[in-house]
Amino acid sequence: MNITILGIESSCDDTSAAVVEDGILLSNRIANQKVHQEYGGVVPELASRAHQQNIIPVVETALREAGKTPDQMSAIAYTRGPGLMGALLVGSSFAKGLALAIRVPIIGINHLHAHILSVFLARKNETRSFPRFPFLCLLVSGGHTQIIIMKDHLEIEIIGQTIDDAAGEAFDKCAKVMGLPYPGGPMIDKLAREGDPHAFSFGKPVIRGLDFSFSGLKTSFLYFLRDRLKDDPDFVRKNLNNLSASIQEAIIDSLTRKLIRASKETGIREIAVAGGVSANSGLREAIHRIGAHWNWSVFIPEAQYATDNAAMIAIAGYHKYLRGDFSSQDITPAARFEQL
Repeated sequence: MNITILGIESSCDDTSAAVVEDGILLSNRIANQKVHQEYGGVVPELASRAHQQNIIPVVETALREAGKTPDQMSAIAYTRGPGLMGALLVGSSFAKGLALAIRVPIIGINHLHAHILSVFLARKNETRSFPRFPFLCLLVSGGHTQIIIMKDHLEIEIIGQTIDDAAGEAFDKCAKVMGLPYPGGPMIDKLAREGDPHAFSFGKPVIRGLDFSFSGLKTSFLYFLRDRLKDDPDFVRKNLNNLSASIQEAIIDSLTRKLIRASKETGIREIAVAGGVSANSGLREAIHRIGAHWNWSVFIPEAQYATDNAAMIAIAGYHKYLRGDFSSQDITPAARFEQL
């Protein structure tokens, strides 16, 4: 009997649904919310309303593209957290209601765990290699930056994490300081391709162990611009590409230095990178280049599965289904990682 999982993702501003059958991705649909761009960031109330509008058509489209009907689902996996509470409530309520209607179990998924398991996504008739356990994963997103040892699909050990801001937050806030539109991270990535990553340097904190810190780097960048703008009010416009390349290089250097150290200390050379920031082309290139130098086996999900999507929720649900790890109907969403 096939194990078919419908995944639902609604943690922030993307409404997504996907179908995975026996570990193979059959469909993945995402409805983006453009309404937030004029506000320079996600507005939680607007995100919740958009999820309510999008979730039914997105789920219907995902099922249709997979060639499946709701009653063919073995279980429904959904993002339990972390994320925006209102947005999570839309996805969890829909998942619970549908599961009751078709009499299948629900599986609450840790959004961050799902990002890691996105490296195991594969489509039909696609040959793809997967990391062997244990492997190291650099998890980089807008809200979290961690180095994790994956002992198996469901066993996680966090060995390093940011003590303040996340890498994705650093990208977005530095972009905002330069006057770039939201979301700023992808815009920095685009501009950096035409810039010199060594044009400018910024102060980076020295943190012991495998932990990260990005608040000092953000402050250094802010003060650097402040001082330059005093002499030339048009400094940012004239140097936008070089500024983008330089701040991107600084963030990537902070990430890769700790990942190299983690690999040396653990002896693990199976290396994965996941989370929204793993879509950054500069980081992807750096990881592959460093991996070749240190003889790593590198695994990074395709860019479309790096950012928030339901395919990763469905594959996480599939592995939890295999363990019989189901959730009860009275389980509530958790906005913060610590609550999961």
